[in-house]
Amino acid sequence: MFSIRSIGASALCRQLLLLAVVALGISACGVTQKLRPYRIDIRQGNYVTQEMAAQLSPGMTEEQVRFVMGSPLLVDPFHANRWDYIYSFAAGGKPAETRRITLLFKDNKLSSVEGDVIAAIPAAPSAASAPAAQSAPRL
Repeated sequence: MFSIRSIGASALCRQLLLLAVVALGISACGVTQKLRPYRIDIRQGNYVTQEMAAQLSPGMTEEQVRFVMGSPLLVDPFHANRWDYIYSFAAGGKPAETRRITLLFKDNKLSSVEGDVIAAIPAAPSAASAPAAQSAPRL
């Protein structure tokens, strides 16, 4: 009735069916999301912080700006008075986040700052905005 070949074939079919069920169960649980290859973070360009940009002030010389910000990534040969600092960061294969800051010089002095990271240029205090002098309470 039953031969050894038919018993061996049915056991093989059971093992393959069990293997297919286990593989389907693993893929349904999201384990394959964790088995992806590691992707490194890619940083390119000049990293410019808000603190660095806050140190910039109009009238600074090119040497002072280079000391604060570092060498610019792009110096346009046709516009020597324009320095571009560009920074790009791609975290683990995600789309890159790009920051850009452009410094414009006039007569070798910093005249304006444009871009994503803006320098804090202090406004001239006016008499109306100055806080009123308060006397200290006596003890």
